[in-house]
Amino acid sequence: MKKPLLLLIILAAALLAQDPTRGSALYKDQCASCHGDRLQGSAGPPLAAADLATRYSAAELVSKIRNTMPQNDPGRLTAAQSADLAAYIRQSNTAAPVTTAAAAPKTDFPPTANLQQLMRGVMFPNSNIIFTVQTHDPGERKKPGEVGDGGFNWAQWGNNLYTGWDIVDYAALALADTAQLMLVPGRRCENGKPVPVDDPDWIKFTKELSEVGRNVYRASQTRDQQKVSDMSGDVADACLHCHQVYRDRFRGRGRGRGAAGGPPVSANELRCTKN
Repeated sequence: MKKPLLLLIILAAALLAQDPTRGSALYKDQCASCHGDRLQGSAGPPLAAADLATRYSAAELVSKIRNTMPQNDPGRLTAAQSADLAAYIRQSNTAAPVTTAAAAPKTDFPPTANLQQLMRGVMFPNSNIIFTVQTHDPGERKKPGEVGDGGFNWAQWGNNLYTGWDIVDYAALALADTAQLMLVPGRRCENGKPVPVDDPDWIKFTKELSEVGRNVYRASQTRDQQKVSDMSGDVADACLHCHQVYRDRFRGRGRGRGAAGGPPVSANELRCTKN
């Protein structure tokens, strides 16, 4: 029997047998020190969230717990233990009253980077980290001080602070949450033109990039190299869809020449405009 199928069978059996009572005792022993006695958060993030059920299905929550928790020793919990913990967390959130957080005060931060700088500083390097999963296993363990060949080596990514999978998580989250920076009014393109933040297609492509980032994060939480590798194509497509409309174009009249035999209109001049 292939390993992925076997894992699915184990997970399905654990879900059927999950017990929130066992999960409560396990939570106090394994999780409370980081996430708080009442799931309110402490050293780790709070687990009492009204939207938790919409963010994670039952199976996804079990997979996340099993593959990424506890943070200092991920993979230590069995499928059955992870299922019991997930049942307890979901039950606790169902029973807890829903509270509405106070709206944060609006703060105006004018853009500093132009669009090219934003892409090269945030989107490009984080996308490349995700692409690297195609050829390097983020779960590969290296000896202290060992330098790899350009993949998830400690010297290049994280300087011994993070694991390869942590780096992939952070890259996906960066794409998901910083895509909205493409919609900040007042940002300029490299050629000085304003970023078309109100254009429906620009908004659509920005949302696509953010959604892809969230999907890659979900895939990364499974700690399955093939799933993330498959998702890297979606990252490339999200970039391509926007580039084809707003960047990779060259316009001219009569075989690439400008008006009245003048010079062709360069792609750089046309960036950030559709026509």
